[in-house]
Amino acid sequence: MSNDPIFELKGVNQQFSSFPALVDINLQIYPGERVALVGSSGAGKSTLLRLLNGTLQPTHGEVWALGRNLSRLPSRKLRQIQGQMGTVYQQLHLVDNLRVIHNVNAGHLGRWSFFKAAVSLVYPLEVETARQALTQVGIPEKLYTRTDWLSGGQQQRVALARVLVQNPLVILADEPISSLDPQLSREVMDLLESMSEKGGKTLVTSLHSIEFACSHCQRIVGLREGKILFDLPAVEVSEERIEELYRLGY
Repeated sequence: MSNDPIFELKGVNQQFSSFPALVDINLQIYPGERVALVGSSGAGKSTLLRLLNGTLQPTHGEVWALGRNLSRLPSRKLRQIQGQMGTVYQQLHLVDNLRVIHNVNAGHLGRWSFFKAAVSLVYPLEVETARQALTQVGIPEKLYTRTDWLSGGQQQRVALARVLVQNPLVILADEPISSLDPQLSREVMDLLESMSEKGGKTLVTSLHSIEFACSHCQRIVGLREGKILFDLPAVEVSEERIEELYRLGY
């Protein structure tokens, strides 16, 4: 792993109106790491991911990504940095009435011209690249299927195939298994781990499942009420730490 962090948060506070979503966050994430953000709903996990991908600017403090201070970048430079980050959202952000190939090809949009993207909606381009990505996530036969005909688990795989096509340095996944059953959850987490290991990509994912966080990530960051309660290697996260993280009140 590189000695230089791929992400660094320095004294970050994030406030929404009078609500402190994140408080005094100092965090470094290094290339190739698999990091799980865990904690109760409202602990600040999704907010932290939005800060990392530059879609949210901190109220105070600095967010650095790929060696750049995101809050000081002009829009064009920020988009270039964001092009190196593939984000898997809870809502997936798929276009339901399009065929799967078009949703997978959305991973190219940061590189394609507007004209090329428009042509591809009529005559799909990079078909073999999309097929290979869908093969990696286990559904190559769905290439031309309408996306809204797929199950929830298959749609999650399409979102992962889109990230594969994008080929980013970093994968950010916001609760990627929140709506899946245990078997599908394991399959999706296996895919994310494989994408990180085989591609040398940094993975940062928010999870409710401590089991999957510890089995598929090297490092666990526990968030409680917007603060980092612990930041430990997965093998060092004890039951006592978890109980403290989810305990009602103090």
